[in-house]
Amino acid sequence: AMEDVCAKFVSQKISKTRWRPLPAAALQPPDLFATGSWDNEDNRVSIWSVGDLGNVGLNGEYQGEPQLLCDIRHNGDVMDMQFLDQERIVVASSTGTVTVFRHHQNNQTLSANQRWEKAHYHVDQDTSCGGAPCTGVICNNPEIVTVGEDGRINLFRADQKDAVRTIDNADSSTLHAVTFLRTTEILTVNSIGQLKIWDLRQQRNEPSQIFSLTGDRVPLHCVDRHPNQQHVVATGGQDGMLSVWDIRQGTMPVSLLNAHEAEMWEVHFHPSNPDHLFTCSEDGSLWHWDTSTDIAEKPSFLHQGGRSTTYFSHNTINQSVVSAWLSNDPTKDRMEITNLIPNQTLSVNSLDILGPCLVYGTDAEAIYVNRQLFA
Repeated sequence: AMEDVCAKFVSQKISKTRWRPLPAAALQPPDLFATGSWDNEDNRVSIWSVGDLGNVGLNGEYQGEPQLLCDIRHNGDVMDMQFLDQERIVVASSTGTVTVFRHHQNNQTLSANQRWEKAHYHVDQDTSCGGAPCTGVICNNPEIVTVGEDGRINLFRADQKDAVRTIDNADSSTLHAVTFLRTTEILTVNSIGQLKIWDLRQQRNEPSQIFSLTGDRVPLHCVDRHPNQQHVVATGGQDGMLSVWDIRQGTMPVSLLNAHEAEMWEVHFHPSNPDHLFTCSEDGSLWHWDTSTDIAEKPSFLHQGGRSTTYFSHNTINQSVVSAWLSNDPTKDRMEITNLIPNQTLSVNSLDILGPCLVYGTDAEAIYVNRQLFA
């Protein structure tokens, strides 16, 4: 299966990888993705085309690897990035600044379209060193929500100069990630193992609900919401565990799954096929969690080759996708976990999935594209 993966060495540590969203009616697979770098002298935001799979160029060179279309310098580490629409990308910086870059497809350039200087800051916005890292950003065009190490939440609107709303002391600890639950509600995760729901229609600056991991207050680094079941949320944290939450009930996770051996940096439900979930980690692994109900009929070749696959038989028939994620131990029902990177090296910092395509980036200064995820 590894021959489906194209690697591109890019001489910079990659902190974020994101597919450009496809137009609503598009049938073709994704063709462009963006990357952001970190921990380099000169960090960059770059746009890549996936390249022509299996086509050989005029000089016999293989064109399957990603091609750089354009890039632009970025001040500070890229902490997070999200496409706002087909042309614009919102980028969160370790300096606390949030920038909207525009990709000009006619001449393949990137330009800074809009910037909120020190959207996040520790002391006050005016001191020269006061910026606090912006750790997370989520978009629902034209709205952009950012969270930071300063415990602040900002709501911006594209093309508006000032923040629409700021919750200054939203959290006394670092906010690590944010996602939309619905158009008026967001969910944040923090460094003491809490999830908080914020209703943006309310003027008060308190969360409407708080959930937390019991006991050890393990920092949570990432969160994703199930695309069809808005009450199902997955988070990953410093201990590498995957937690699945049902925000309709209780204040604790429904299931805790042993996953990685180090920090989990990102978790993503497949946007159109959410019985598949993907996680990546500091330990150099990228796991594909499959709760789809046809595992029994899958050909056995999945279980050979370079992948370490844990296979769980099922003792219940026709588990629906939702209950698979929400059962107390999904692994008892039916789940297959495959490490998509057999020979682990350095941290896998980011992943994104769209249609049959996976893109991920690592501290080994490489980006990888797999365009036949479900082949």
